[in-house]
Amino acid sequence: MVDDTVGALLAARAGRGGHPLLICDDQTLSYGDADRRSAELAAGLLALGAGKDTHVGVLYPNGPEFVVAMLAAARIGAVVVPFSTFATTAELRTQLLDSDVSIMLSARSFRTHDYRARLSDTTGIPCLRHLLFDPPGAPVGAAQLDPVQADVDGSDVLAILYTSGSTGPPKGAVHTHAGLLGHQRNLNRIRGLGAPDVLFCNSPFFWIGGFAFGLLATLVAGSTLVCSNATDAGATLDLLETVRPNITNGFTAGIAHLPRHPGFGDRDLSSLRRGNLYPIMAPEARPADPELRHSMLGMTEAGSVLLIDGDETDQPEHRRGSFGRPAPGFETKVLDTGELCIRGPYVMQGYHGRSREDCFDADGWFHTGDLVRVDEDGYFYYLARAGSMIKTAGANVTPAEVVKAIAARGFTAHVAGLPDAERGQVVAAVIVSDEPVDTDALRRALRADLSAYKVPRRFAVCRPDEIPVLSSGKVDLPSLTGLFDD
Repeated sequence: MVDDTVGALLAARAGRGGHPLLICDDQTLSYGDADRRSAELAAGLLALGAGKDTHVGVLYPNGPEFVVAMLAAARIGAVVVPFSTFATTAELRTQLLDSDVSIMLSARSFRTHDYRARLSDTTGIPCLRHLLFDPPGAPVGAAQLDPVQADVDGSDVLAILYTSGSTGPPKGAVHTHAGLLGHQRNLNRIRGLGAPDVLFCNSPFFWIGGFAFGLLATLVAGSTLVCSNATDAGATLDLLETVRPNITNGFTAGIAHLPRHPGFGDRDLSSLRRGNLYPIMAPEARPADPELRHSMLGMTEAGSVLLIDGDETDQPEHRRGSFGRPAPGFETKVLDTGELCIRGPYVMQGYHGRSREDCFDADGWFHTGDLVRVDEDGYFYYLARAGSMIKTAGANVTPAEVVKAIAARGFTAHVAGLPDAERGQVVAAVIVSDEPVDTDALRRALRADLSAYKVPRRFAVCRPDEIPVLSSGKVDLPSLTGLFDD
């Protein structure tokens, strides 16, 4: 396609001029401004010696700076490497070494994170040539910039996107321009995202959900993306009332504080009628039971959402917990173990720095590590990560089922398997609570909800701040076992 690169797509959208591409709190970036500012930064990158296949690191929170940096690098054929704003000094160093970034564009700080300090020691990082806290803008000369942009092809690498590292060390998934853009084009058709729409997304741009299903999807549609970095719930609600997005996407946990704001009930959020951030959507658009709405399954290696369904109405009871069906362009198979495997044009090229044999099997299938089941109508149901399935006395226990049963009793829990000499593993649950919990009473109550082998044999009770988490904010699952007394 003509617009199968980010640069070509931006050129096609530049005619929208003052139409907002991004609204982030009190900052607005129009399509015209995005084109102009990214061209200036692209010229500055060229002056530093950047070009096709140069790896450019991008460390900014959601906002115009991230968007401009991504566009600038992409339009000259450089490879965009987003860095998490949560990353520690050690994590930044590890990713710099793994990703072969030669030019690093970074904010000085964000909230409590001081990136100047965290990036102060770059010795021993051989590829890094420039660490820049002030973007290197330069006058734009068409004779200089146009030939470089014209040389970028859809098959060129657009980005190396790192996994969050919740089940192992983060790995960099390599994706091309045509792969990411083509996939978002298909997903936009399914969810009905078009030029008139305004999408509120709270997913970070440095992870695949925000980068592709949020930012690139908006660019493909020619629509407007809304995000907020405000820590004050009232400020975010002000933004939503003013801008009036009509579609939502992201993590429900990230907007859980908004309904708790004392003035939430008086806010006019009637425009929010589609998407998955149910707690802030218009009352008549919220499901009575979220498990009767299709969920979505996305992964970095699949270029964002893999399982999806465009039907946003309540489903029949027999379809409870559905994650929809595979997005166009994906082949799927489910192994006897229940593991989902995928292949197709939108699957990553591989992990950066690793051989193809380390990423795919001999037939080109990527083994996702996700356990699923499929019903007779082809709808998929997520069960667990392969490594998290608990095998106790020969029976399989899905942690999510136990978590759900404990939640029905009024508690938040994390469930894992502990080694056991007789049973292989036993089910163990970490209850998150600031108050004492009668675990014996909870165990007795769970026997009415779960088969005996699924009821936790071991409990630990921890305050929220005692739960081990990664810099991404996700629970450090392997470390949960350390919370149980020997």
